[in-house]
Amino acid sequence: MSNTQKEIMDFIKAMNKCWTKGNPEDLNNYFHENMVAITPTERNRVEGKAACVAGWSEFAKNTKILSWEEHEHKIQMFSDAAIVTYYFDISFNMGGQTVNMSGRDMFTLIKEKGRWWVVADQFSPFPA
Repeated sequence: MSNTQKEIMDFIKAMNKCWTKGNPEDLNNYFHENMVAITPTERNRVEGKAACVAGWSEFAKNTKILSWEEHEHKIQMFSDAAIVTYYFDISFNMGGQTVNMSGRDMFTLIKEKGRWWVVADQFSPFPA
């Protein structure tokens, strides 16, 4: 793994720690102003940093995350851009029920003004 890939891996892990450990507002330090997300719970894309942070914050407020694990990361570099894919396992309580879910995530990052930013995310549970 190159130094840049390690930097990106650390970025992804720190970003996910924000919302899984109860500080989703800190995602403002990771999400680009023009970020877009495709999620399994929204019919339309989620557009802009504020809307994306609000979506992650809403999930974090309405759940108690019991565990979060990422594995099999793949980082593909394209000049000042990177695609990061990985699989995840999450367990959380919502509405009095424990939900265990496994899925996949794909982030697009760009390096702008000397630092990495998330410009796109698409995640989903594994197909049945």
